[in-house]
Amino acid sequence: MTKKTYQVPDVSCGHCKASIESALRAMGGIETVDVEVDQKTVDVAFDENMITEEQVKAALAEEGYPVAA
Repeated sequence: MTKKTYQVPDVSCGHCKASIESALRAMGGIETVDVEVDQKTVDVAFDENMITEEQVKAALAEEGYPVAA
């Protein structure tokens, strides 16, 4: 299991949190998702045998919440 924390500057409210958590949890290989609105972070634990970090980042971008460079 791999755990990553991503800086996502566009996270600003509870709706953002719900959208991100719902989208990522729907993906295979995601173990946990925790969005911290105040910190503008997304903590994700995922199985690298099922999903790559790039796929996680792409899913965030598709939802309208790209990861900060």
